[in-house]
Amino acid sequence: MRIYIETLGCPKNFNDSQVAAGILENENHIIVNEPEDADIIMVNTCGFINDAKTESIEKILEMAEYKADGKKLVVSGCLSQRYADDLYKEMPEVDLFVGVNEYEKLPELFSSLSTRAVVCSNCVSDVLESQARKLSENPYTATIKIAEGCNNICAYCIIPKIRGKYRSKREEDILNEAEQLAAAGCKELILIAQDVTYYGKDLYGELRLAKLLKKLCKIDGIKWIRLMYCYEDRITDELIKVMAEEEKICNYLDIPIQHGSDSVLRAMNRRSTAASITDTLKRLRTAIPDIHIRTTLIVGFPGETEEDYETLVEFIEKEKFERLGVFSYSQEENTPAGEMENQVDEEIKAERLDGIMRRQIEISLESNQAKVGKTLEVLVEEMEEEGSFIGRTRYDAPEIDNAVIFTSSRNLLPGDMVKVLIQDAFDYDLVGTEV
Repeated sequence: MRIYIETLGCPKNFNDSQVAAGILENENHIIVNEPEDADIIMVNTCGFINDAKTESIEKILEMAEYKADGKKLVVSGCLSQRYADDLYKEMPEVDLFVGVNEYEKLPELFSSLSTRAVVCSNCVSDVLESQARKLSENPYTATIKIAEGCNNICAYCIIPKIRGKYRSKREEDILNEAEQLAAAGCKELILIAQDVTYYGKDLYGELRLAKLLKKLCKIDGIKWIRLMYCYEDRITDELIKVMAEEEKICNYLDIPIQHGSDSVLRAMNRRSTAASITDTLKRLRTAIPDIHIRTTLIVGFPGETEEDYETLVEFIEKEKFERLGVFSYSQEENTPAGEMENQVDEEIKAERLDGIMRRQIEISLESNQAKVGKTLEVLVEEMEEEGSFIGRTRYDAPEIDNAVIFTSSRNLLPGDMVKVLIQDAFDYDLVGTEV
């Protein structure tokens, strides 16, 4: 059968879709690029916060319009895992709801879509097994999911209930997967998990990310290695040392600190404090002076006072994160925070979010202006128009971070790496020319 997969949400979800596609292709199904060409349409959803849930539901209904042509509609991912029984009642358009632990069953499930069904189960495995993946035609950048699930119990987060306990992938499986990606043309390897810094603790009894990185750096063809989703309190001196020593590891870390007020961090059930975050950032910047740190914040958490908010603003002004995103707190059922009193008014949340982002624009511009006159290595992503290209530096993750707009006299292709002289800077973009 011909199958179209629509993916929403984070890079971990896109990785899951590649796994699903690989499993289906191995059973002689054909993955197509357009929904109108498919016999089965699968929507891999996100169900983390309200905005993501709304987007997922809208996409399901959009794909349901193709059912008039006799197609089958399947919903997978976090939204399905979390709400499958409710959605089954509310969305008769959907033929099958599949949870996040059922991808290996897809070929069998797709062969029996004559009656509607829900197939969702909790994970019972202690290890994240390596599975087949279908890569893009030019996988110059690719993710490796080194672990699944989460053992943290943040008060606002539903992910542990959706994805299960933390379980690492075996080191040899990760290395084998990285070798295959390199052979397929991958130049940028992005390690992902709910918390990459916890890697190996469950499987080997110790934090093993630093050791894993040293082995990954030996793989020919891989030029950049990027770490996403690190917990501040698990960024060890050993990890920092390896990052400083290994040229392939991007001087970039994604560390979602969530807040800068100790009272809010305690209410969130985060292990970090403002002091511990400051100490970790200092250790990183001392060992790796040009490191660019991305963080994510939540404003409007229940009980967040104006004083807490001002403390957060002062914190980001002091630390000057090069990359920053901020979300309004989303009240989620079946989470401790969802039951808390003192929920913050939506209008106040929006004002606080806007205040953070207006200040971050200034910080980002200042960081970008410091790059004018420097020559940076840029990974080409697309041609904008003849002679003009868009790419990224090693300080920028795909999709979420800054871009470099530059000119070149050469006919460059996505995945090429070039040297670009930075000539101008804007809030979130750099402008230059190849040298």
